[in-house]
Amino acid sequence: MTRYSMGADYPVATHTLTARFWLIAVLALLAASVMLRLGFWQWSRAGEKRQLQQVIEARAALPPLDNIALAGSAGATPARMHRRVSLRGRWLEQHTVYLENRQMDGKPGFYLLTPLQLDGMPGSVVLVQRGWLQRNFSDRTALPELPTDGGVVQVEGRIAPPPAKLYEFAAQPLGRIRQNLDLTAYARETGLPLADYSILQTGRSADGLRRDWAPIETGIDKHLGYAFQWFALGGLIVILFVWFQIVRRFFFPRKPAAPRG
Repeated sequence: MTRYSMGADYPVATHTLTARFWLIAVLALLAASVMLRLGFWQWSRAGEKRQLQQVIEARAALPPLDNIALAGSAGATPARMHRRVSLRGRWLEQHTVYLENRQMDGKPGFYLLTPLQLDGMPGSVVLVQRGWLQRNFSDRTALPELPTDGGVVQVEGRIAPPPAKLYEFAAQPLGRIRQNLDLTAYARETGLPLADYSILQTGRSADGLRRDWAPIETGIDKHLGYAFQWFALGGLIVILFVWFQIVRRFFFPRKPAAPRG
């Protein structure tokens, strides 16, 4: 704190640091430390996500898995997630499900999901996210007739988690049109030996389904943005403390008002 004593002709400034100054200094230091710690944590998370993105890209460059290679493991281990596949099988059309309120290019529609019985492997069934189709705006229950080959088909795609779940206000009745699909409950419902992952179908869309799937994003930019915000807040705290508690206090002190005559 700057104090003034009255000299013979003009006031003389004396500088003292009070308990209030040190309290503000400690609080500013703690706050800035917390901001910087959070910033470095987000920075490290971005590094982890960058490594994950590199792993995903490396897996995408590997040769696709066929029926034997895919069914040879008990489920899709993390090492197989996002691997490409080239599968032969038969569509189990009677178990097709339409997930509603799914968008592609900002348009509402359905994700079409159909189990695929792997050829030559009776105990191996995978759920395939076959693609997107636009809904009928006049009647949401009106589903288009899609040509589904009843014979053996070749499906190109990649291993993916089950479809993401949307918020629903209450439990939806079972049927072909649904809001969400729980893979475990669906396996019990159908009695199918479903794998605990899905296949995101890619490739040509002669069946009329769109497969412009969003690229896999690990959230690197999000964590970098958070890191910048925390660093900026920490820097702002330091700047405000230096300006108000040091610069203005010691270099631009306010002079006392002149005594009234």
